[in-house]
Amino acid sequence: MMQFDRKDKDDASLLALYKILLYPRMVEEKMLILLRQGRIGKWFSGIGQEAIAVGSTLAMQGDEYILPMHRNLGVFTSRNIPLKKLMAQWQGKISGFTKGRDRSFHFGTQDYKIIGMISHLGPQMALADGIALADLIANRKNATLVFTGEGATSEGDFHEAINVASVWNLPVIFLIENNGYGLSTPINEQFNCKNLVDRAIGYGIEGIQLDGNNILEVYDKISEVAKSIRENPRPVLIECLTFRMRGHEEASGTKYVPQHLFDTWEQKDPIKNFEKFLIAEKILNEDIIASIKSGFKSDIEQEVEAAFNEEEPTANNTTELDDMFAPYSYKETPPSEGKTEKRYIDAITEGLREGMQRHDNLVIMGQDIAEYGGAFKITDGFVAQFGKSRVRNTPICESAIVGAALGLSINGYKALVEMQFADFVTCGFNQIVNNLAKTHYRWGEKADVVVRMPTGAGTGAGPFHSQSNEAWFTKTPGLKVVYPAFPYDAKGLLIAAIEDPNPVIYFEHKYLYRSLSGLVPDGYYTVEIGKANVLKQGEQLSIITYGLGVHWALEYLNNHPEISATLVDLVSLQPWDKEAVANAIKATGRVIILHEDTLSSGFGAELSAWISENCFEYLDAPVMRCASLDTAIPMSKILEDSFLAKSRLGEKVSKLLGY
Repeated sequence: MMQFDRKDKDDASLLALYKILLYPRMVEEKMLILLRQGRIGKWFSGIGQEAIAVGSTLAMQGDEYILPMHRNLGVFTSRNIPLKKLMAQWQGKISGFTKGRDRSFHFGTQDYKIIGMISHLGPQMALADGIALADLIANRKNATLVFTGEGATSEGDFHEAINVASVWNLPVIFLIENNGYGLSTPINEQFNCKNLVDRAIGYGIEGIQLDGNNILEVYDKISEVAKSIRENPRPVLIECLTFRMRGHEEASGTKYVPQHLFDTWEQKDPIKNFEKFLIAEKILNEDIIASIKSGFKSDIEQEVEAAFNEEEPTANNTTELDDMFAPYSYKETPPSEGKTEKRYIDAITEGLREGMQRHDNLVIMGQDIAEYGGAFKITDGFVAQFGKSRVRNTPICESAIVGAALGLSINGYKALVEMQFADFVTCGFNQIVNNLAKTHYRWGEKADVVVRMPTGAGTGAGPFHSQSNEAWFTKTPGLKVVYPAFPYDAKGLLIAAIEDPNPVIYFEHKYLYRSLSGLVPDGYYTVEIGKANVLKQGEQLSIITYGLGVHWALEYLNNHPEISATLVDLVSLQPWDKEAVANAIKATGRVIILHEDTLSSGFGAELSAWISENCFEYLDAPVMRCASLDTAIPMSKILEDSFLAKSRLGEKVSKLLGY
């Protein structure tokens, strides 16, 4: 028999614990029946692992966040989420947490302080870092609990999140459910250390291994750890040994698992063993067990059938599009009359400083941004003004930091992340396109995060420090993308991005940092996202551009005063100003789309398609694009100049005017 230590728990407490442990098992058994009946289509079973979910959840306070996986039904039931609501979620009903937009436990709920996973498994660990960081900054004595499986411990997200938590002393419990298999891959093909908990040593944190099938061991030890880290913030890694008694999901089966493992772990069933213990303690008997199960069965049947009768989603494209973003009504803060000549880079610094002063819950994070002031010195002096809790140097781990930014947003903060170079965003790409971009659409939670992107060529920095990668993000629903070309817009647009509760990718061109100056209003003001600037009005052709392309176009037109052109600086790429573009086409009938990015699938392709579809009747010539070569960006100035779209602008203008 499994050994249980009741410690100071009275009979009523142990009986209550048994009921909470039993309930998710009975729900699962009902789900398996429904699956065989064809009434549900998919199920990820946690049978045999309930003690981990239940014990750890009960160890946490009700206002503390838990980030579970898709086999942790006991987390949701232990937080007393009505089964009808859960069933509506699983069945894609409108009353589910995601309104039919996602399945299983891929959702969050602020009402119950549960943040569900995405299918990529590891990224939620960084969210836990951000949630805990918010608690730490606010001096709330809370712990955060995040689950992962043994398979996901191979992901970079696992290592990044634990390292950040260790460096920052974040009160996070990282709980590994080691159930022996990642789908069909056994643990000996996943890692080569004896125990996963031993990895704690490498991060300088505590590691604890538990019998994950012993409800009292899980509950007592995690209660102890949580209590400790609330007072002495630090991360702890806990490995719970258990076994998955069903398939990865029911359709995958279990033929790849040797029978002797099932036989062994069947003897370690968390519910049967706890029942035996409670019977021996004279707290349970067969009649009490039968009565409890009968009551649960009736309740489960009623809740499940009620959920089947819930309303199905109604397809409404306007609603779907609107729900990609958190509701937000932009209110302009007009500029002051006082203006000062400032460089582009200084305008960004001012915008960031104004944002930090106006929003005391804004946290900025990035590599070398604290005492050093950032690679480009944009945050120089910020630590002295705002303190290290809000101006945070980060390890080199873009994924974890973007994830932490989302965690900060979930727990009441605003976050701004500086990519040292826009090129490095690839290391945090998943968090941006699958977490930041989709969170509000999936379960109605804002992602109040700005990602600053020092971008662009012209400095001979080569293939890994010069890319124009805005098209990666303009393609992704749920992101706002801005790209100021002038100091005025750089400051006001950054402040507007900080105010907006939605994820904003803020491109800033490195070449313009110290080469461009302009009059910038003093103090706090905003520039509306989604509005273009018409810099010149003309009749012969229109040039639609943004970023450094604006200055290429201005230089060309200033050198060719004989050409009458309308010049539109888009400023924002998502959303973009369709009215301004349409008006330019109507005024001239000819258009060149100019951008620094490469030609194929650059943002200009989207503009061209839209113009062709919506402004065809006003065109007197084909829409033309002027973009950079479809190659990587070379370092040599001679090669770089030839690569860039600027070298072909005159040729394109002549071709268009001669059509």
